[in-house]
Order: sequence, then structure tokens, then C-alpha cells
Amino acid sequence: MLSERFTTALTYATQLHANQVRKGSGVPYVAHLLGVASIALEYGANEDEAIAALLHDAIEDQGGAATREEIRSRFGDNVTAIVDGCTDADTTPKPPWRERKEAYIAHISNASSSVLLVSLADKLYNAQSILKDYRVLGESLWERFHGGKQGTLWYYRTLVDVFRKTGTTIIIDELERVVSQIDVLASK
Repeated sequence: MLSERFTTALTYATQLHANQVRKGSGVPYVAHLLGVASIALEYGANEDEAIAALLHDAIEDQGGAATREEIRSRFGDNVTAIVDGCTDADTTPKPPWRERKEAYIAHISNASSSVLLVSLADKLYNAQSILKDYRVLGESLWERFHGGKQGTLWYYRTLVDVFRKTGTTIIIDELERVVSQIDVLASK
């Protein structure tokens, strides 16, 4: 069961991301955080992993090192390590897109099972959003992404391959199904 720590993390995440919306959609960013936490919990997350799912973008998007230390102070080293493992940049400005994505991919193959679960939940949520929006928006969807169509497709295909090498789990199968559906649409 989830304790008051999860509720505190939810409130903290909501406050951190209060003025942030999803790229191109205007949907409050907290919807993404709730979705990632939900997916992680559905695939067996413990409370630390669920908290990290709520906070997985906090360091990257909301304050870097200072936010990392606030997470450590509030939720401990384990949650902080998971969030760190899901962070592709903690500096402003961020390094170039392709460089960040290649570094993230390289890091995944050695990540802890907790980082893998939260990262997979994040990537599955994102891929589901891409698929849904692609069906509505068509090719204009790719304007939202720094990598464009080709870079974004490369990134998700490569993630599936790298995650698959870490083991076979149902969540990887689901990510692969969604990415394959995106590929089918993209090839039309």
C-alpha cells in the first residue's frame, strides 16, 4: 500500500510542475506524471519506485542539482537514485538532443531494475501519447520533437532494443507493441 510519503510526493510533483504543460498539447504536465506513476504501479512498482515515477522529470526540468538535493532530503537516497537514473540532463542549457539520447541509451543497459521500471513506464506513456496524437495530427506531430520524425523513431526503436537486452518483461512487450504501431503509421 502507498503511504503518506506518496501523497507528499504527489503534492510536491504537482507544485514543481504547476506551470508546465505537455509539448504541443497544452495538457497539464501533472497528467504525464500521474500516468507514469500509474503504469509503474500496474507493473509492480514499490512505493519508492512510484514516488520516483512522480518525480522522474523533476531534476531535468525543474531545478537540476538543487531539486536533486530537495528530493534526497524529502524522499531519501533510493528515490533520488531512481530519479537520477531517469534523468538525461541536469544542466541548463541541455546538451544537444542526439547526444543526450545516445548517453541515456548507453546508461540504460546498466541501470538498476528500479530505474528500468520507471524509465519503461515513462517511455511507454510517451509512446502511447505519440501514437494517440499521431492518429489525430498526422505528420505535423513531429514538429513537437527536437529529433523530428526520424530521430524520434530511431530513439524509441533503439530504446526497445536496449530494454529488451536487459530482460524480457511484459512492460517491454507493451512498449514494443506501441512503438511498432507508430512505425506502421509512420511508414504509410
